[in-house]
Amino acid sequence: METVSHHGRETVYEVADRGGDGPPICFVHGSGSSRDVWSAQHCLADRNPVVALDLSGHGDSDDIDARAGYATLSAYVDDVLAVLEATDSRVLVGNSLGGAVALQLLIERDTDLDAAVLVGTGARLGVLEDLLDWLANDFERAVEFLHGPDRLFHDPEPELEEESKKQLRETGQAVTHRDFLTCHGFDVRDDLGAIDVPALALCGEHDQLTPPWYHEYLAEEIDDAWIAELEDAAHLAMVEQPTAFNAALGEFLDIVFERGDAA
Repeated sequence: METVSHHGRETVYEVADRGGDGPPICFVHGSGSSRDVWSAQHCLADRNPVVALDLSGHGDSDDIDARAGYATLSAYVDDVLAVLEATDSRVLVGNSLGGAVALQLLIERDTDLDAAVLVGTGARLGVLEDLLDWLANDFERAVEFLHGPDRLFHDPEPELEEESKKQLRETGQAVTHRDFLTCHGFDVRDDLGAIDVPALALCGEHDQLTPPWYHEYLAEEIDDAWIAELEDAAHLAMVEQPTAFNAALGEFLDIVFERGDAA
């Protein structure tokens, strides 16, 4: 575990490095989650160092005093930028809220990245009003709802589902509610043309939270983008189908670097 100090707080991240000579990949988790959600991607460190961070208020990172919405999103972007700079990461991967953070960073900030992977996310992330109400007033009901069929998972092993529920409870109601409210206000549909790095929109075929057509839209609106759909997976495809996920990510990076897109 390592830390980087910025904007008066510390952001925690970890690096898995198994001697791969590819550029580091930085992974950003989604709402109510932590860097642990990317544990199945550590095996990619044979080819690329793997960097995974905890956004502010998640895992071991310091929290922020910010209203849900743009203020929170901007703070999360600051977290990611600090880790990108500390680790010289060249590829950015974001899931769900983490995908929104990645999109906001690519649109608004001056970055020097080689590629981006947008997982279980969209240019707009409206949240069901009932879910927002449960997150505010009946957190256990929200946790159970998110683990219903084809939401976070399609057909998970019981231990995966229990670990996911545990993570939401550890993050806690306040931060998780803030995350989902921030997603609810996110909308960059008019700004995708500003993204000038190769991108992969990667989704689970059964994802009802951010359906495949969200990713089709990203692939259509971003100038240099592909789409990949994973079978037998929902929102957390990297957890539920890690072998297929890692293969799709590796194939995308092979294309990017063989084309000579990387600096």
